[in-house]
This record gives sequence, structure tokens and C-alpha cells, in this order.
Amino acid sequence: MNSTVDQRGRPRIVITGIGAITPVGNTPVESWENLLAGNSGIGRITQFDPSDLPTQIAGEIKGFDPRAYMNHKDARRMSRASQLGVAVAKQAVEDAGLAGGFRDPERVGVVMGTAMGGWEKGNEGYEVYKEKGFARANPFALTSSLCNMPSHHISLELQTLGPINTTVAACASGTQSIGEGAELIRRGAADMVLAGGVEGLVVEAAMAGFCAMRAMPVNYNDDPGRASRPFDLHREGFILSEGAGLVVLERLDHALARGAYIYAEVLGQSTASDAHHMAIPDPEAAGAIRAMRWAIEDAGVAYDEIDYINAHGSSTPINDALETYAIKKLFGEQAYNLAVSSTKSIMGHAMGGTGTIEAIFCTYGLEKGILPPTWNFETPDPDCDLDYVTNGPRSADLRVAMSNSFGLGGQNACIVLGKYGNGHSNGNHNA
Repeated sequence: MNSTVDQRGRPRIVITGIGAITPVGNTPVESWENLLAGNSGIGRITQFDPSDLPTQIAGEIKGFDPRAYMNHKDARRMSRASQLGVAVAKQAVEDAGLAGGFRDPERVGVVMGTAMGGWEKGNEGYEVYKEKGFARANPFALTSSLCNMPSHHISLELQTLGPINTTVAACASGTQSIGEGAELIRRGAADMVLAGGVEGLVVEAAMAGFCAMRAMPVNYNDDPGRASRPFDLHREGFILSEGAGLVVLERLDHALARGAYIYAEVLGQSTASDAHHMAIPDPEAAGAIRAMRWAIEDAGVAYDEIDYINAHGSSTPINDALETYAIKKLFGEQAYNLAVSSTKSIMGHAMGGTGTIEAIFCTYGLEKGILPPTWNFETPDPDCDLDYVTNGPRSADLRVAMSNSFGLGGQNACIVLGKYGNGHSNGNHNA
């Protein structure tokens, strides 16, 4: 078999650049190191006064200055999601050795995922209109609020001229974007795709909405670092956060030709619908099971080759038990040989940004041979009885990792990543 194509003759796809800004770090390396150290990014909200809300904590990004990545005038006209998207794209492109530009911009695509994009800009524009009238309405409010603006601004700033798309799939957006980017390369539409996810919505209206849904914990306002507790018996709900991640996906032969450093390989991807309820998961977890099964089939790996699952693990009572059930239903007894963890325990749930950030944590885990931990797991739940990698990071010979994202609207997405240069991926890590 030609080593630059997979067992089906499709181009192999690798990750050659990484960018991330999260509640636990303003670079991907800083985020990874704080994740391993257990330095929580969850705290009392500072972007508005949360005193009237039952949940007053969130995972906020600290010290982000968009002027480090773009000029002040452009930044003012962007939503926070677009600012973060441009920032992580520039990080990833520089990391990939492409800061000087692309040799063939028409062969470079952008796929960015977000749940709600620049929603806060639309709200701000409406408030100004209500208070001051049409003459004072912000002409940029509408366009800035659109979900496709992060993709647009990334393409504009970096002058990519290839395919461009936006994945709007709630909490599954960032994972699905990587899958869609991989498919663009597989079908020959691009040599390289900047694929990621972003959310910048720690705003009062969003927090109030999730509080009204009773989806967030109310007993940890004075102890925010312990509030997100995936798979723990006393979990109460998810923690809303903000964040962005982006990876440079590249056709393997293209990456080898330019001498790129290769972090990991994208082996497979899938999406599946619950077709059940807008907010309540299918009680049989059928959509989640289909997404995982199809991603594994797409990757061409055996079930016993999966070493680790970065779970959706949102810390809600229903989700964590159902995801555990889905893993056991799909993998059978092999489920108890899998390492599973939820990195939301330290950074919360960044909605459309989470899937890509978690894929980045999987990538580092594969590259470095480290399983990222689930923090705040203190009391076992009989319904959650897998190996959740508690009490800190764990060294492991990782070959294949899977990342799950399950979202509102019954959106289920899954990707399978492989260690480059070992096991299933077949190659030389530093080639």
C-alpha cells in the first residue's frame, strides 16, 4: 500500500499545526500544561455582574488581547468569536511553519464551527436601536453576529482562497468541523484545511437561558474549581465557558513534501442524529452509538485498537450516564479496557469550541504518550463505572484515540485520531 493513502486508497490526513485559547491558557501548550496540573480555569464571572443568577461561575479566557493578532479597528468590528478564531488560526499557521503565506492559496480551505457565533453583537445592536433609534443603529451589528463570520475573518486575514464553510452543530460543531475538513481533503478539494471551533458567549442572556433550563450547577459558586465534575455521583450540570481551537489538516504527501512536523493523523470521522428531542438525549444513546461506530468503521481500525476516549463528559447527570452506557453497549467487555476522561472538568464547556480543543488534547496525548485526566472525580457513580483516568495524568502507549461531542438538537460527532509513526498510522513521526 502506498504509505500516503489509507487502506481505501484515500489520501491520509495529518495534523501539522495547532492553535488554542482556552480558560486554562492562551496558547495550546499552556492549556495542555494547566490541564495536566489541574489548574482550573473556572471562576466567578467577570464580564458582567452575575449576582442575580443562580449560577455565577464560568470558564472565562484570561488576558486575551485581540490586538496581538489583528489591528484595533478590525477587532472592534468583530464578535469575540471572530477575534478568537483569527487568533487561534494565526497560532496554528505559525506552528505549522506557514506564517509566510501559502504556496497555493486556492488549495487551502477553512471550516470553522460555532454554536452561536457572534450572537452578542446582534443583541448589542438591538439594545442600541431600542434605546437610541434607527439613526444610531450599528451598521456592523448584523454582519458581526453571523455564525459564518469567524470563517470569513480567518480566510480574509490569512488570504485562503479555497473552500470555506461553517459548521453550526451546537456542542458538536468543533468536532464536526475537523471531520468536514478531512472530507474536503479526501475528495481532492483542498491540500490543506484550517479546521476548528470557537465560542465566545459568557454573556448574561446565554447564562440566564441555561440557568432557566436548570442545566448548570448552583451549589459551587463559592468553590468554582470543583463545579465541573464529570462522571462523579454528585455532578449537577455543565459549566459554560468560552474558547477556541484550530488545527491545520494537511494531505500527508503534501506535508512530507514541505518537511512539516506531524503531530497526529486523522483516521476517521462521523456524525449521527438522535432524531429524538432538542435538549434531552435519546435514552438508548442510539445516535451516540452510531456516531462512534461509524467513525471507527471510517477509520478502518478494530475496536480493540482504540486506547482512549476523550468523552463529551459534560458533567450533567443524564449525559455522563448515557455516554457511559453508549460506550459499554458499543464496545462490550472491551469498554473496561479503555481509558476515558473528560477535560471539561478543568475548563468547562466551550460549546462550539470544545470539540476542537478536546481533539487538540487527544493529539498531544498521542504525541506525548500521556492520558489527560478527569479532575474532581471524588465519589463513584454506579451508573458510571469505566476507567475515567482520575487523580492526575497517566503515562500510556497511545496508538488510537477517539473524541466524542454530543450536542443540543441530537447532534452527535466523533473523530478517530492515530499516533503518527506508530501502530495503525504507519510512518515516521519527524518526517
